[in-house]
Amino acid sequence: MNETAAFYEQKIVVIPAKSRNEIHRTTRLRVAAYCRVSTDQEEQESSYEAQISYYTEKIENNAEWQMAGIFADEGITGTQAKKRPEFLRMIKLCRQRKIDLILTKSLSRFARNTVDSLNYIRELKALGIGIVFEKEQLNTLETDTEMMLTIMSCFAQAESESISKNVSWGVRQSFKNGNVPIQYAKLLGYKKGENGLPEIIPEEAEIVKEIFRSYLDGMSLKQIADTLNSRGVRTKRKKAEWQPEIVKSILVNEKYTGDALLQKTYITDCITKKSRKNNGELPMYLVKNHHEPIISRADFNRVQEEMARRSAKRSIADKLTKTEQGKYSAKYALSELLICGECGTHYRRVTWTAKGFKEIKWRCISRIQYGKKKCHCSPTVDEQELHKAIVSAINEFCEVKDDVAKALRESITEVLDSNLNGSVQAAQQRIDELARNIDELIKLATVLETAESAMSDIARFSEEMKTLREFIESEKAKQMTVQRGSAELDAILERLENEDLTMIEYDDVVVRQLIEKVTVESKDVITVTFKGGFEIRRGLDNGD
Repeated sequence: MNETAAFYEQKIVVIPAKSRNEIHRTTRLRVAAYCRVSTDQEEQESSYEAQISYYTEKIENNAEWQMAGIFADEGITGTQAKKRPEFLRMIKLCRQRKIDLILTKSLSRFARNTVDSLNYIRELKALGIGIVFEKEQLNTLETDTEMMLTIMSCFAQAESESISKNVSWGVRQSFKNGNVPIQYAKLLGYKKGENGLPEIIPEEAEIVKEIFRSYLDGMSLKQIADTLNSRGVRTKRKKAEWQPEIVKSILVNEKYTGDALLQKTYITDCITKKSRKNNGELPMYLVKNHHEPIISRADFNRVQEEMARRSAKRSIADKLTKTEQGKYSAKYALSELLICGECGTHYRRVTWTAKGFKEIKWRCISRIQYGKKKCHCSPTVDEQELHKAIVSAINEFCEVKDDVAKALRESITEVLDSNLNGSVQAAQQRIDELARNIDELIKLATVLETAESAMSDIARFSEEMKTLREFIESEKAKQMTVQRGSAELDAILERLENEDLTMIEYDDVVVRQLIEKVTVESKDVITVTFKGGFEIRRGLDNGD
């Protein structure tokens, strides 16, 4: 080897890596600590305070460290970082390079969500920021910690899922025992009483009663909300204004009847904490007569039926045509009560203009849309004359209400008794008899000589049973209709006893309270059918 080659011979000198302390020998490490407890119960307060005190002392007693902050989320879940404001504030400072090192008790304190945990650890590691997990004795800046962190993060999430399942099981067992958790901050009309049960707040209860009464009187959810807002009435949260959704939440809340339905919703995932309505996936528990009611069960059920009825009218009108069934109108009661006597279609309110004058008329929707093709001679009705006739019918009804009530009750009792003790029972007895005959015929069908005849009889008896079952279902439906009419009659009579509904001028609210439908028989006559079934015919003067 010549001198030139020797002169250029390469040599590799290893310069050992410096420790983190050596790198920051001239400046102290900016160290932060993250603390969290999962619940805000009193027994955890000492743990929360102890963590803050411990890390404050630890950082301040280290001459090479500089306090960069103690970040603490109290009573907040660890499964979602977005719900931990102090955690997110700490991460923001890390991204601004204002923190060099984070101390925390354990992986489960840092995050129970595996994906969140690893994503934040890797992001901070890329920024040169380490996290020290004291329980696991891990530092994320050490090269051999990635696999261990992955495994332990999975364990932390599994622990969270296990805790969630245990909590859910405990809650369901509590439900089975009739223990009712109530969020009084959201429940208008009640406060927690001395005995631990809901206690009625009279002034708030009046608002609840008004909401139910207004809905049954025909007002829409929006109209009720607007009325309450116009009077300065506030929701349970005081500052919030009424919205249709808030009104609806009160109308469907069974707690106002004194009952409590438990597990109406459930958590689908302990990580996302998403809640889903329980449509039968899990059992529900109804605790009846749990506390003093504000609303009677009868009125509550009437509201639910009315909600279903209005919703059905909308869906039918949307899917079919406007002439099949009019959409519910909270503005004009007659939009859903006035019916064409010829084709059964609802009437619509229209404005006619002639010689500069406007007139309000009501016309059959089918006649408007299709002319005489589907409805040949339905008359156009003047609104003023229609209102006069309806007012007259209502006033007569109020005068003879006692006689009407007696007659209707006798009719209702007769229908119910005849159905319960007569045809329905006879039909059921015949079904039982046919079932016994079929059992015998099945035995005969196994014998070759009688098989064909037996099978023929089985088919005939089965068809008769089907017809009888359909008859029973039809009769039961009639009974339900009659019973509903009886309940409506009770409500009307109670109202007539407490209020004078005699009218001088037409009133949509009273019309909705008392009337089932108004049928236009001809250009001169209407039939007013009251709830309960009583009918009054009235003449019309249409100026002809």
